[in-house]
Amino acid sequence: MCGGSRISWQQMDTRAQALAGELSKAGVGTGDRVLWWGQNCHRLLEILFAASKLEAVVCPANWRQTAQELAFVLDDCAARAVIWQAEEIGDVIRAVRGHGKDDALWIQHDGTGPNSYEARLSAAPPHGAHLDRPADANTAVLMMYTAAFDGRPNGALLSDRALLAQSTTVRLLEGLGERTVYLNSGPMFHIGGLRRTVAVAHGGGLNVFCRRVDAGELCRLIDAEQCTHAFLQTPTMAQMVRANSDGLFNLKSLRSAGGPEGWNDMVTVADPQVSSGYGQTEVAGVVTFNYPGLSSIGALPGPLARVEVHTPSGASVAAGEIGEIVVRGPVVMNGYHNRPELNAVRARGGWHHTNDLGRLENDGSISFIAPLQRIIKSAAENIYPAEVESILLAHPAVTEAAVLGVPDAHWGQRVKAVIVAERDVTADDLLAFCRTRLAGYKCPRLFEFVDSLPRNGGLLDRDLLDTDHGGAGYPGTATT
Repeated sequence: MCGGSRISWQQMDTRAQALAGELSKAGVGTGDRVLWWGQNCHRLLEILFAASKLEAVVCPANWRQTAQELAFVLDDCAARAVIWQAEEIGDVIRAVRGHGKDDALWIQHDGTGPNSYEARLSAAPPHGAHLDRPADANTAVLMMYTAAFDGRPNGALLSDRALLAQSTTVRLLEGLGERTVYLNSGPMFHIGGLRRTVAVAHGGGLNVFCRRVDAGELCRLIDAEQCTHAFLQTPTMAQMVRANSDGLFNLKSLRSAGGPEGWNDMVTVADPQVSSGYGQTEVAGVVTFNYPGLSSIGALPGPLARVEVHTPSGASVAAGEIGEIVVRGPVVMNGYHNRPELNAVRARGGWHHTNDLGRLENDGSISFIAPLQRIIKSAAENIYPAEVESILLAHPAVTEAAVLGVPDAHWGQRVKAVIVAERDVTADDLLAFCRTRLAGYKCPRLFEFVDSLPRNGGLLDRDLLDTDHGGAGYPGTATT
């Protein structure tokens, strides 16, 4: 269910087959990328099905990106086809139309003309060309850009097998199946929401799509479709409580483990269920879990992933020690698109190296501690200081820049920039500069100007920076 459309499985299969035919005519084949630049929509799901028929790769881009960020994605992924949305975000795509492959096929998915998405599917032959499913389930089918931990985003390539393994895990542990009605309220360019979309699709349930987060619309959809599950952040829950203060919408179909004040009175507070532990895009979602009735200090691996904590030499750490979290199994990505040197580092020794620190607890569970590179977490968004710092340093008045996270009661953390400038520049000047080059959630909201930044052996001393400028609240679970 998406907007005014209700699509059965048989209809979606026919539509995906027709789309595969259209993409094939445009030269899309094995390994070619199809870029999705749009908000939540059923068409992304059928593009994924169509790509699987062609052994092509779908790349859902972050629709909140600026023109500069999207231009990087277009150039980096070199998409053979771009399926884009005009409503709300079309100006950005028009600004970067010259980037990427010169001969790429561009289709406006929310258009109405003869070359629009729906027109092409309607004009396709009833059964499309005969397209066999891929023989190799290890072929990449999904590419998701990760946060820029090294200063630039990297496209993680996930295979059919990885998506099936993750959705099988989610279905088994969260009980998703044919009776599930899932409200796709989280951004589908994040694996956190998309993995459940795929799991509900595999389980034969109903996916309900909401174009973007709007508290009143979320309440209406839950009431109208009797949604049982949703991807919701605490700030959104609080907005929904306010939007439904008059009790107009019945949200009792929604099962929830609890939320902000007033939330539990609106929904059905379910019995404790398996909850997510540690995960990342590169492993198609989550690989450790907290199980009800099974007390553990940290989280325990799921059924289709082997998760360990290793020393820099590759040995397993002793209980109580900290090391890097490493993963094996069908959920692990094929590698990053066009990053051979990085792939060699991340896949060394036959393990996927997550670049995250964890502690092996005395009971055998694993606690996530922190990224090897520091990360800022604002609600559901991951923000890497290196990326924001590189933008700030591009400003002609800035000679040094350091970015940190400061605690925020509403969002978890806010982005703060500490600046050394060689001439007069204001916080408003720098914010305006960042907004033309970064998605809004990455832009610093707090600025502090100093004469110098703390360093240790020439490197930025981030611990001292936090102490001096209020940095704290970074993601990670400290245990004793």
